[in-house]
Amino acid sequence: MNVGAGRPLRPPKAILFDLDGTLVDSAPDIAAAVNELLASRDLPPLCLDQVKAMIGGGVRKLVERAFAASGAPLLGGALDEANRVMAPIYRRHLTGLTRPMPGVREVLTHFHLKGVAMGVATNKPQLATREILLHFGLTEYFGAIVGGDAVTYLKPAADALLLALAQLGVEPYDALLVGDSSADVGAARAAGMPVILLRGGYTRIPVEELGADLVCDSLLDLPSVMQRLQDAT
Repeated sequence: MNVGAGRPLRPPKAILFDLDGTLVDSAPDIAAAVNELLASRDLPPLCLDQVKAMIGGGVRKLVERAFAASGAPLLGGALDEANRVMAPIYRRHLTGLTRPMPGVREVLTHFHLKGVAMGVATNKPQLATREILLHFGLTEYFGAIVGGDAVTYLKPAADALLLALAQLGVEPYDALLVGDSSADVGAARAAGMPVILLRGGYTRIPVEELGADLVCDSLLDLPSVMQRLQDAT
């Protein structure tokens, strides 16, 4: 655990979680979807690490980055068409290779028993998000689940966070975001709330350099971090 560049933390009334790279390791499924799309255009596959570096910003941005990395960049209508083709492919690759991050259920149970409200705020489409959470039996923990297509602007805009908090009935200054990327930091700052980043997620920049209030090794660190905040107040 490392202290970041942000404000002092205090025990939150609500915790919002990013999905990909935070609650679940979905990169293998996302890579499978990307490579199926590329194969349909007779383009070579990308490796898992390449795809991991492309995650963040929604499915359309993923498609744009994948074609650019394959040497066949798309713009305008061509990108729109590839994104339409990607939609059903993406839906076929949601839970086959995806796995929960270590300790997810234990950590969510801990905060549930503590009476902390919880939500998910992700750039992943709403139905895909719900399908993944339902598949792993995690929906019961969340009073709000907000996907990227439920808001006007994706993270790093604040829209998804503010909608989730409105559904939970908690103000941003009483909440905390847990994520893994620069988009999460940007969204938290735009919403006026603190953010903890986890190592091992999907970021092209070292997580310590993203300006979070705190950096933790994994989800399993969160209960002890919150306890220390409680003890300090």
